[in-house]
Amino acid sequence: MADTFRSTREVILRTEAWDQATAFYGSVLGLQVSYRSDHLVGFETGSFCLYVERGEAHGPVFELLVDDLIAAKARLVAERCTVQEEDPSVPRCYVRDPYGFVFNLRAR
Repeated sequence: MADTFRSTREVILRTEAWDQATAFYGSVLGLQVSYRSDHLVGFETGSFCLYVERGEAHGPVFELLVDDLIAAKARLVAERCTVQEEDPSVPRCYVRDPYGFVFNLRAR
């Protein structure tokens, strides 16, 4: 049976303007901080949690969970998806589908 993809409530936004972005979401929008580390701040929005990550900018990334990360990644690549970012020490990868949607694929 094919792996079932399920979304989480998490959206990741990486930006080099991390200090300004975290100030914007916390002060201007008034979102409550739900998580904080040296490179990542999570803001509760009500419908989803927005994580602002320090680093090279990219657009918003949604998160999808699968049972078998290796098999799901292979299946997606066979269907013309591309792996955008991967770190072997972390069981996840950023994947771009053929239509431009980028998501973080992570094992359950």
